[in-house]
Amino acid sequence: MSDVILLEGIQVPAALGVTVAERRMRRPVALDLEVERDLREAGRSDRIRQTIHYKRVFEVVEDVAANQEHKLVEALGERIAHAVLTKFDADAVTVTVRKPKPIAGVLDHAGVRIRRTREDLR
Repeated sequence: MSDVILLEGIQVPAALGVTVAERRMRRPVALDLEVERDLREAGRSDRIRQTIHYKRVFEVVEDVAANQEHKLVEALGERIAHAVLTKFDADAVTVTVRKPKPIAGVLDHAGVRIRRTREDLR
């Protein structure tokens, strides 16, 4: 059984886009994360050490989005998933990336949903 820590509606600037000009604009992206981990001990103990601190996860997401260049939303999602699995004791992570208004007036957002497990790190 896996429990899930939810971080929904994250908005951070990202160097994201196929062109150099687009990446320089650092437009906001919308992100949702589902971090899978057994949370029973945290629930019983009521101690932060028994869970994954969501502020720290947010800081990792913000760092990856803003401090690396990404041509594709797929690359951004993959890099965030890898960073979360590398830095935290999570069993799996699902990252949803939405790029708002990628085509003016035609599309609300484009994006991807990527799920990676600890086994994918091997």
